[in-house]
Amino acid sequence: MVVPIPAVMLDVFFVFNIALSVAVLMASMNAARPLDFSSFPTVLLFATLLRLALNVASTRVVLVHGHEGTAAAGHVIEAFGAFLIGGNFAVGLFVFMILMIINMVVITKGAGRVSEVSARFTLDAMPGKQMAIDADMAGGLITAEEAKTRRREVSTEADFYGSMDGASKFVKGDAVAALLILGVNIIAGFCLGMISHGLTASQAASQYISLAIGDALVAQVPALLLSIAAAVIVTRVSDPRDLSGQIGGQFADPRTWLPVGLIMGAIGMIPAMPQSVFLPAAGLSLWLWKSLRDRANRQKVVEDTPAPPPPVDPGKITLEEVSDHTLVTIELGYGLVQMVDEKRGAPLVARVTGVRKQLSQAFGFVVPQFRVRDSLDVGPNDYRVLLGGVPLGGAGVRMDRVLAIDAGEASSQHNLRGEPTTDPSFGCPALWIDPAHRDYAIAEGFLTVDAATVIATHLNQMLSERAQLLLGPDEVKALIEGVKNRAAGLVETVYPAPMSLAAMTRLLRNLLEDGIPIGHPLPILASLSQAVQQTQEHDRLIDLMRVDLGGLIVGRICSPNDRLPVITLDAALEAMIAQGMVDPMTGQPLIEPDLARTIGERVGAIMAERGNQSGVALIVQPRLRRSLASLLRLRAPGCVVMSIAELPETQPVEVIAVVGGEPAPMAALPAPDGVSPNVQSSAESMAA
Repeated sequence: MVVPIPAVMLDVFFVFNIALSVAVLMASMNAARPLDFSSFPTVLLFATLLRLALNVASTRVVLVHGHEGTAAAGHVIEAFGAFLIGGNFAVGLFVFMILMIINMVVITKGAGRVSEVSARFTLDAMPGKQMAIDADMAGGLITAEEAKTRRREVSTEADFYGSMDGASKFVKGDAVAALLILGVNIIAGFCLGMISHGLTASQAASQYISLAIGDALVAQVPALLLSIAAAVIVTRVSDPRDLSGQIGGQFADPRTWLPVGLIMGAIGMIPAMPQSVFLPAAGLSLWLWKSLRDRANRQKVVEDTPAPPPPVDPGKITLEEVSDHTLVTIELGYGLVQMVDEKRGAPLVARVTGVRKQLSQAFGFVVPQFRVRDSLDVGPNDYRVLLGGVPLGGAGVRMDRVLAIDAGEASSQHNLRGEPTTDPSFGCPALWIDPAHRDYAIAEGFLTVDAATVIATHLNQMLSERAQLLLGPDEVKALIEGVKNRAAGLVETVYPAPMSLAAMTRLLRNLLEDGIPIGHPLPILASLSQAVQQTQEHDRLIDLMRVDLGGLIVGRICSPNDRLPVITLDAALEAMIAQGMVDPMTGQPLIEPDLARTIGERVGAIMAERGNQSGVALIVQPRLRRSLASLLRLRAPGCVVMSIAELPETQPVEVIAVVGGEPAPMAALPAPDGVSPNVQSSAESMAA
């Protein structure tokens, strides 16, 4: 600014100033986020000072040597004053004014406003970002070093936008200074040319004004580039790509260019429009649309193509190889693997899927998926069903044969020949016969099924008795969410408070164990909602709900208009059990083994006498229901044990038998203290 420099050095510095401005603009466009060019405010300051220093130096040279000709201030100023504006200083003056308007009114003002708003928002959001970093570090999501790095980034971001807010004022002040310097150069040069160097008015205006405008344009072009760079850096949005990649990627959507091509073509069809310009533009837009669409289709095909599996490390053992994450597993011998072969139709897979769907409909919840796998632990033609890793049962089947089952309707004079066996599901005698003899077996009264159906039927029979073991927390949560969509208020009365997911799972499993399906959850949840108002003790909740659901329990045995077949215990026998020994863990009455066997055999005999008629209910005192239900669950599964409180008041009953009414030599439990001798004597002589 102070030391005079020759015109040659001015040319060098002007070229350097233009190169620096272009470099700053490119760095701004290539930054993925504003903080990647965090030194921009400082670079802008020094670039502005360099340009102002060149303005002072060029003004000195123009005013001192301007009378010598247009090359007195260097060839760069001469080129801008002569070549770019055609030697007409009036045109150059208007061009300079337009550049000034663009720079000050549009770019600099807009960039300054964006910088101001960004700085304000960044400072307002700074406390929240700091709290988020502290919360992540307290939660163990990031380490102390990562937290320190993120805090430094937040502080740098705030400093950057604050600096950009001030740096935008440099650009605006530079534009004002350029306008003032231009005015000084024109007025002072015009006066000096006529007064000091004896030039005419036209000569002074031609030389000095041309040099002043050339000098102003040389400084204004880099200023405009820096203003654009400032606007680019403050309007950037954080993105992993640079500006060209970000804009190119967002304009690469083929849906953008089809409307452009159609609109350009429609405008080009107007007779008054220059078709030689609009129609090529429409063709170019349609070509871009087609090219981008074809590229998108090729990328989609590549993405849809599955990647080749990674090479298997023989020394690596995965969790899937040593752990079975399914609840029900069907293991097949190697001779039965063809039953799950897709090339052969996978008949067993279809049957198992049908069993799962049937069980889900019967239980009222979605049964977890089954797993079918081969195993060397079973025979080649055998299968085995595991529930939670525990074997439930299994048998042997013949894939190439058909099982003819004698369900009691087969002719005793039949001549059917085959391999004798027993139906694994119901224990009926059966034969493995050749498929060609199937029609003859049906004619003789046999029930014929293939091997896949045998396995599926056995699976269904084993799992139907264990609904409670298939119900887990995931199934209960899905059931509750399904009800919540229709009865949210009802669900909120019981879940998640006061009943947790674990408590709900335990309660529903006990209901299934008692034979109460949960396919209609609304009455069950309504009953639970009332019961939790009285108690949250598990056994007490079950008793209260059973009383409320008595009609549902009876409905499984007979219709509301029919008489309920009822078995009762002799009053003395019932009193003896109620007043006998008690399990100290559960508080439930204990039944002496011989007495339990006798009761079970007697109820089983009554059920056998009724044959295939409707079910039977054993009505007992509420305190005895749980013990007798556990006793008869295995000995007489068709008998439903109910307490007298669970029997609906309007339900007609028919007592078909009284257990314990006939004497038999049976030892009874000793009566506890406090029982009258008459009751004790009666109990000792009573048959159970």
